[in-house]
Amino acid sequence: MPDPHFFRLFNDHIESRVRLTPKSSRDELGSMVKTDNQYAFQAFVRALPKDGAANTALIALVAKWLRIPKSSIELRSGSKSSVKVLAIKGDFDNLTKTRTKHKNAGAHPS
Repeated sequence: MPDPHFFRLFNDHIESRVRLTPKSSRDELGSMVKTDNQYAFQAFVRALPKDGAANTALIALVAKWLRIPKSSIELRSGSKSSVKVLAIKGDFDNLTKTRTKHKNAGAHPS
């Protein structure tokens, strides 16, 4: 049975798995997808997977969606893989409140 948790909570950060699809038609966060025996958020970016451009675009996309500085997000693993682990510094409750207080809390960053 796959692990249903796409994130792990720590004292000072959250780690989240993301399946990244570069060279997409737009920058967008999608739904949860199964990767191997785990789940991850699907993300699409227009950037090419060259010289870390897609990873940089992913961090910018997630930061914009969460309304936090890009410096609060670190690529922990998967720099050359489609499945990545992001470390997001901050408090889970505050991140959740920040995101859900906006009515347009969907996948498109605004």
